[in-house]
Amino acid sequence: MTQGALEITDDYTGHIEDQQVAQRRTTPVATIVKMSVGPMDNNAYLVTSTATGATLLIDAANEADRLQALLSATDAKPDLIFTTHQHPDHWLALADVKAATGAPTWAGRHDDDGIPVDSDHVVDDGEIVTVGDLQLTAIHLKGHTPGSIALALDDGTRTHIFTGDSLFPGGVGKTQNADHFASLIDDVSTKLFDRFGDDTAIYPGHGDDTTLGAQRPHLPEWRERGW
Repeated sequence: MTQGALEITDDYTGHIEDQQVAQRRTTPVATIVKMSVGPMDNNAYLVTSTATGATLLIDAANEADRLQALLSATDAKPDLIFTTHQHPDHWLALADVKAATGAPTWAGRHDDDGIPVDSDHVVDDGEIVTVGDLQLTAIHLKGHTPGSIALALDDGTRTHIFTGDSLFPGGVGKTQNADHFASLIDDVSTKLFDRFGDDTAIYPGHGDDTTLGAQRPHLPEWRERGW
């Protein structure tokens, strides 16, 4: 590839070292493309239905031009842009991408006021986010922000959960105080670990992917350390 061009590889590892290389995973119902953008290495995810081509963009985080290049490279037009939470590094490109694509924007009800691009729809816990034939379940995880939303996609063989900054390899997301931590660790425990199996794939807002099985043994340790 030429310098500065975007490459998409089908060798999916969930670990991105080069921001010029996006990774594509193929599941029974959709492809998932992961790309890192911006100085904070935010992950943006493009979820495209295999059957219909309908596409969901999760977190138009930064570098609108590169997100547009990703859409062009995958021949996709987003039917929906979902913002996982209100922190600016997750919506810096939202206004530009919405203006360029005309796609509606959704976000969690309790974070909506913190996102400067008006949401076309606010999402509550347990709501089904429908994109073409894909149905993703919204899971409200309170603590990193008041209204963080994870999205869970069941492909018929395993579940894929896009957790924003609520769950990472090695722990839950950053919280401001002990009460916020208690809320987040409780929500992550009951709404993710108690509900989904060990093979559930976790796609966080920064850094590497993981699985619930890889993280499950560490829950008591996280509670004990308080972060």
